Amino acid sequence: MGEYDLIAFDMDGTLLDSSKQIRQDSLKMIDQAVGAGKIVCLSTGRCLPELTVFGEQLSKVSYFICISGALIFDNQKKEILYSADIPPKNILQLFDRINDEDLMLNYFSLESVIEKDKVCRMADFEMGIYQSMFQKICCKVDNIFEHYNSTKEPVYKINLYSKSVEDRELLFPKLTDLDFTFAYSEITSIECSAKGVSKASGLHLLCEKLGIPIERTIAVGDADNGIEILKAAGLAVAMGNANEKVKQIADVIVADNDNGGCAQVISQYLIPHNYSRHKDKNL
Repeated sequence: MGEYDLIAFDMDGTLLDSSKQIRQDSLKMIDQAVGAGKIVCLSTGRCLPELTVFGEQLSKVSYFICISGALIFDNQKKEILYSADIPPKNILQLFDRINDEDLMLNYFSLESVIEKDKVCRMADFEMGIYQSMFQKICCKVDNIFEHYNSTKEPVYKINLYSKSVEDRELLFPKLTDLDFTFAYSEITSIECSAKGVSKASGLHLLCEKLGIPIERTIAVGDADNGIEILKAAGLAVAMGNANEKVKQIADVIVADNDNGGCAQVISQYLIPHNYSRHKDKNL
């Protein structure tokens, strides 16, 4: 197993525990990794406002590959390095396709935009745990379709939340002919990004900018929207709470997000003197 220069953590289900907090052991090991000259970054579906709520806790994280790869942010210089918005015609086609569906719609410009009446009903869409955060950080509008048509602001990702997994399975075939990159996320969500945009494409772009071979990176995740970056990285790490598809393509499986999995990755695979000699799926 080789030496690695960069680690990319997913947020929800990975760096965040079940209560949506960053564990102290994770923060301690991130500090040690940075002290050892390693680059720590995020690879997340979240947008910038959803990351700023963690403030000082993320101060040692160098880069955010956020909005599922549509935006790369230098967290030290506080500047956007790259962005890829969805073509407006594609947005309108998607909106037309879902207009009569019973969904909660949330899109990311530089803000997170959602309809006011949906925020109080987030639990109906299996998103109740995020309600207080959405109340604080979202731009809440009366009608999200009308809001987009009036602003025509760049949109980097659109999240569609169904009321059940079964409803999502019925919805997805109605969208697959549209010119997007799709990924499942959360319990009932479909992420819609510009064609070709993913966490993996974001990692490739960041590695090119930093001059780091992608083989010298570690990606850590738990859900479907992280599968492509796990395949792209030099070492694919699944959290113990990851779904079976993620575990099947992972090189190693660590403890879950409530029991120190992220700290374990850093101590065993990123910091040189703690490297394991074997790939083991039963850590």
